[in-house]
Amino acid sequence: MCGIVGYVGEREALPFLTEGLRRLEYRGYDSAGVAVLGPSLRIVRASGKIAALADRLRTEEPNGTTGIAHTRWATHGPPSEANAHPHADCRHRAAIVHNGIIENYGELKGELAARGHRFASETDSEVLAHLLEEGLQAGKSLADALASALNRVRGTYGVVAISEDHPGRLAAARLGSPLVVGIGRDEYFVASDAAAILGHASGVVHLKDGELVEASAEGYVVRSLVSAPVDGTVERLEGTVAGLQKNGHPHFMLKEIHEQPDVLRNVLRGRVDMEAGTSILGGLRDVGDRLASLDRLSIVACGSAYYAGLIGKRMIEEWAGIPVEVDVASEYRYRDPIVTAHTAVCAVSQSGETADTLAALREAKRKGALTIGLVNVVGSAVARETDAGIFTHAGPEISVASTKAFLAQVATLALLAVHLGRRRGLPSASARAILSELERLPRLIASVLEQAAAFRTLAREYGAERDFFYLGRGYGLPLALEGALKLKEIAYVHAEGYGAGELKHGPISLVDAAFPSLVIAPRDSVYEKTRSAIEQIRARGGRVLALTDEGNADLDGLAAQVIRVPHVSEALFPLVGIVPLQLFAYYSAVQRGLDPDQPRNLAKSVTVE
Repeated sequence: MCGIVGYVGEREALPFLTEGLRRLEYRGYDSAGVAVLGPSLRIVRASGKIAALADRLRTEEPNGTTGIAHTRWATHGPPSEANAHPHADCRHRAAIVHNGIIENYGELKGELAARGHRFASETDSEVLAHLLEEGLQAGKSLADALASALNRVRGTYGVVAISEDHPGRLAAARLGSPLVVGIGRDEYFVASDAAAILGHASGVVHLKDGELVEASAEGYVVRSLVSAPVDGTVERLEGTVAGLQKNGHPHFMLKEIHEQPDVLRNVLRGRVDMEAGTSILGGLRDVGDRLASLDRLSIVACGSAYYAGLIGKRMIEEWAGIPVEVDVASEYRYRDPIVTAHTAVCAVSQSGETADTLAALREAKRKGALTIGLVNVVGSAVARETDAGIFTHAGPEISVASTKAFLAQVATLALLAVHLGRRRGLPSASARAILSELERLPRLIASVLEQAAAFRTLAREYGAERDFFYLGRGYGLPLALEGALKLKEIAYVHAEGYGAGELKHGPISLVDAAFPSLVIAPRDSVYEKTRSAIEQIRARGGRVLALTDEGNADLDGLAAQVIRVPHVSEALFPLVGIVPLQLFAYYSAVQRGLDPDQPRNLAKSVTVE
């Protein structure tokens, strides 16, 4: 969601702060600002993109070796300079940046105003600056003043503070909103995403909930909010600066779509044992006995990860014979889920910090379930809090709309399904056939990417449409849901994903010549039924764009346009079929003059409920 960077050391802070903000642009934001501590505290903020802030900084360049910066995604108060972070106290001697939600801010704001504090914004975050001010005026250290402030609040936070009262220091804490501490030589960095500090830090400490760090050029100390010492483990910083570059592509989204063959190779690397006919998932080794006794698996996720979970459900039920439920994570803990000692709950999240998914995971753990994390980010909250886990190895995903992370999640769930299946009687020959086909998919996906120009042409043809149905059955249904989500997210088209079998139960009333349908129709076990849905649409004057496999000429003349991808087995079709849907959405956004990397109102990692 919002982006945070902070620096304390011996060099000028501003260059790092502005570079860090640019690296976090992909998270989505509507305003930005910096606060630098030199002889005095100077704050520069701007509504809009970082370019607007950069223009301000050309004439108001603050100097100093300690600083914090922020990109805001509006929650309390509209996008404006006044509501942008950093926020200062009444004396303009201290400043904070904050990600998260302060639930009791109204109550606290009333108390502070009654004591004479003057507020300059409509945000919930500003109360932290004034609570910090009271601690500092009472003579507390920066860390103690921040801890005292945070002990008054209810909600979630990733927060960093600096103050003229304690020059050359910064303090930061987290609860439900990620923060990492980067370790340098005589300098330290804080960020909400490790992408901001790649190339600067040699290692990182991932703050856990309820932990606080205070740092200066001389070193850093990690502690709890109640001053108990914490042994913050320094971990290797994953990723490279090259992963944050477009490498000649006009947008990160297109680059990441084209990275998918390599992403799939990374998912499979070292995890396929063809001789034994199984997948090797080292992160599950310690929970093998509990996996053997499972009678039910629940998958909890949000957005694209939820749709990946729907595909995983079918794979696991088909290959392992384990009943699987898939829950939207934001609903899971509010329905009093039934959990036993033989239930596993798998949390699927690209960032590993999605607030609703974390809340669902914690509810499952509280009830005694075996918890499994399927995430892309090493050191994330989901990775740390689950009993076992599997990393997807998709690499940094910069575009807000998920593409390669979705594909990596589906492929990893396929490996999990094989792994569980071999424990439940899946024949080794069947497992080898699945794994062999998975190993062929990178080449097949690359062949689909070679058709990119055709998808650009289709986007031009449908560029004026305001509505779209995406229809599918079987494995095609979650693919339809994900394809519709992509078109909604980045091209701002009203797109509905629906089961093709549900068309006649109401939605078909919308079908006419102005409401086209993209129908996912591979030659699978439900092909004839899907074809029947196309006939029904045609009978009502609707136009059909069909996605099928190579060699199928049956839809020629029935569909207005036909997209063909290499023929693969029914269960693995989503891994090939998703690529045209991603490209169609991407080129539709470009055709409409929109930025596919930073769609309006959206954030990359949703860390508030």
